[in-house]
Order: sequence, then C-alpha cells, then structure tokens
Amino acid sequence: MDFGPKRTVQGHPHPTDRLGTEKAERAVLVGLETSRSGQPFARTSARTTSSRLHAPKPGIVDEDADLTLLPGSGDPDLEAVPPSAPGPPFTALNAEESLSEFRELVSSAGAIVAAELMQRRARLDPATLVGAGKVEEIAAVAASVEADLVLFDHDLTPTQLRNLEAALPCRVLDRTQLILDIFARHARTREGQLQVELAQLEYMLPRLTGKGKAMSQLGGGIGTRGPGETKLETDRRRIQSRIDHLKGELDSVRRVRKQQRQRREAVPVPTVALVGYTNAGKSTLFNQLTGAGVLASSRMFATLDPKLRAVELPSRRKVLLSDTVGFIRNLPHTLVTSFRATLEEVAQAEVLVHVRDAASPYGDEQKAQVEKVLGELESLTKPRIEVLNKIDLLADPEREGLASRARSTGEVAVSAQLGEGMAAVLEAIDAALHTDPLVDAQLNVPQKEGGVLAAIDAGMIVHTKEYEGNNVHLSVTGPASLVGRFARFRLRNQP
Repeated sequence: MDFGPKRTVQGHPHPTDRLGTEKAERAVLVGLETSRSGQPFARTSARTTSSRLHAPKPGIVDEDADLTLLPGSGDPDLEAVPPSAPGPPFTALNAEESLSEFRELVSSAGAIVAAELMQRRARLDPATLVGAGKVEEIAAVAASVEADLVLFDHDLTPTQLRNLEAALPCRVLDRTQLILDIFARHARTREGQLQVELAQLEYMLPRLTGKGKAMSQLGGGIGTRGPGETKLETDRRRIQSRIDHLKGELDSVRRVRKQQRQRREAVPVPTVALVGYTNAGKSTLFNQLTGAGVLASSRMFATLDPKLRAVELPSRRKVLLSDTVGFIRNLPHTLVTSFRATLEEVAQAEVLVHVRDAASPYGDEQKAQVEKVLGELESLTKPRIEVLNKIDLLADPEREGLASRARSTGEVAVSAQLGEGMAAVLEAIDAALHTDPLVDAQLNVPQKEGGVLAAIDAGMIVHTKEYEGNNVHLSVTGPASLVGRFARFRLRNQP
C-alpha cells in the first residue's frame, strides 16, 4: 500500500517481504472527539469508547481521557475502564461510529489495524491536533505494535502534519490522504488516474516542507551567489506545472464527454444515474439491472470510473443506466473538484436512483451526506428514487416494517445481492421519466408492413391485436418518439 501520489511525489516505497511481494502495512488509528457547544462527551459503553490494541501487548491507560487500550477479542488480561455518565445523543456520527467507518476505509486500503486510540478534547490542538501528551502515547503504542503508519480520522494542517511526523516513529497520514490512496488503487481508466493524480497534487502542494539552506540550490555568477532557489520552491513550481497540465488534459476529457452526451441527446435515450454512499450496493444493483458484470466489492470506493449500460423498462422505453463513484462523509473537496468530469454524469442525468444501505445504523446520516454532495453538484432538485438495499441483512420484523414504510413513502425496498425488487426499481424509474413520455395510440397497419409490426412489438406495449382483412388493428402504449414514427398508421380520429 502506497499512501503517496503515484507518479509525482517522493513517497515511501511499498513495504515488501524477502520475495519482493507487497505486504500489508500495520496501522495505528487515531479517532478524535471534541465537545459540542459546551456539552459533555457522548459515551456508550466501556468497550466501545475505549481504545483498542489489536495485539497481545500490555494495556496502557490514558489518564487524561479515562481510556484504556484493549487487546483484540478474547484477551482476558485487560478489563475495560468504567464509562462516564452518558452524554446527550447526537444525530450525526459520533466519534466511535466515525472511527468504525474509518476502520473500513483502512481495510479498503489494504492495511492491518494494529491499534486504535481515541482522544477527547474540548478543542483541537493547533500544533498537533491531539495534544502533546497524546502524541507521546501514540508514539509509544506505534512502537509497541511495530506500526508502519499512524492514521488520523481528521484532516491535518501542514503544521500539524510536520509536527506529528517529527514526533512519531513512522509515517503520518490523515483522512483525506487515506481516501486519495484508495482512489488511486482503484482507478483503472486513464481518466480516473488523471483525476486522482490531480486531487493528490492539489492536496499535497500546500503541505510541502523544506529544510532551509540544506535544500538550497546555489546559483552562479555575480548577484546569484547564496541560497538561490530552494529545492522546496523548485518542487512547488514543478507540481504547479503538473497540476496545470492535468487540468488541461481533464478539460479535454470533459469536452469528449460533452460531445458524447450531445450525440446521445440526438437520440431520445434518457440517462439514469445510481448515486449513494460508498458501499451501499450500487454496483451490485447495476449488475442486476443490466447484466453488465462490473466489479461489485464490499470495499469502499471499488467503483471510480462511470459505466453506462442500456436498460429496457417495463414500458419498453430504453434508458442509459450510469454507475457512479460513491460518496462519503467529509468527502475531500479536492476530490469533488477533480472528479467533476466524472460527476457530470450525475448532473446530466434525468433521474437519480439514490441507493441506500437499509442495514446500516447510520442510514440517515449517510443520506444527509449524499444530499450534501448532490447540493454541491446542483442536482438536488432532480427527480430522485430512494432504493433501500440490503434488506436481506435485516431480521424479519425489521424487514416487514421497512417494506410497510416503503409502500407509504414511495421508497423501494430491494436486495440487490439476491435480485429481489428489481422489477419495482424499473417501474419506479419508468414512472419518474418525463422525457419521451408514454402515449396511447390506435394503429391500423397493413400486414405487408412486417418491419413496422416488428418494431411495434419490440418497442411498445401491445394491449390488443385484431386482424381485419389485410390490416392489423393494434391498441398500444409506447414512447411518443416511436409512436410519432408511425403516425401515418394512426386512426384519423386520434390526436
């Protein structure tokens, strides 16, 4: 696992074993919770609020935060510290829930979680984020578990990153760097790789640090002797030049996509985009509806490059279904900007299918985060279908309650893994489309017009078909564009 930009930065090489194959890195996770508006910290239980040490190492007590490092499950040597009085419930993800999601991100990046720590502070420390005492504890834990890196579930300022790297015995990464690395691992197309590299460089540029005159490049000639241009300034200039180049290439990608969309718009085939939180099951649903066989993984951000497939609806209309990148809480702004070319598929779609994880305890928070990103894309006003996925993971009473609620709210409950509810999703898309609306028509087609009759059977719903002499009388419902093609066969008393 390489947590640096793939082609542009000096980074740390992949750890390898003696055979030269990549091995998983050991990571220490650090969560952070600050008090909200003067309220006390939220606590749930000792085991969930305490930090965890995923190795048979001695427990370390954090006197300041009343926390204890716990080993992996089944270790009887350490016991949890009794929790404080529970604080008020919060609707957003609390620190423990956030750390749980962060743990999934780390797994998606291919690392092994060796230890977890939680810091609770009234306010963030401007120098180290977590405070000097906590930094010493993190350093001790990282050394004891032989960690390769320390991951913070929070964004670090350039100053905080520099100070932490100086104090800790291994590499330091924040939440944004981790997400960028996952994107880099999963980018397959040239477009996806360009977008990831741009996001990485834009994030890294303000975080470059030098070492004073040791980084200087001496000039030559009168007036040029002295420090001259430092290596740091040279790196910044080169990276800025690369950023400008990448933006130019992505502008070309956007122009090509725009041309492709214009060609598609010449034929009335609307686009429907699947959107949702990462790992909500969008790709699995996409495969069920299209038979495309794209990668469907339980890892976060398995899909980066948009995929389009044609789907026939119950009305016989055809749409293009788009599988898009998943969203996440605190999605780095550099990613939203860099992936603008990809996310334009969402902005140009006629209908959005919001795929939600019905089994997630944080469903409402995830929905709010998706809507936040849709707001940034100016797509909140588009027709949106709520699809509640993964109902197969619910107990029967929960499943029945969800189905009852879905019937009253217009949501669609499905299991993309088992293929349940696919017909209902297609019907909902059919009802939400307003481009190329369905119309009823009475047609009288000569039997010798075999091509016309075949097109009607293939593209319209035929309610009745009667043979009268050499003609076929049909009562149909079909897309206005297709019915219009056969206007010469419509009965004269029709509009």
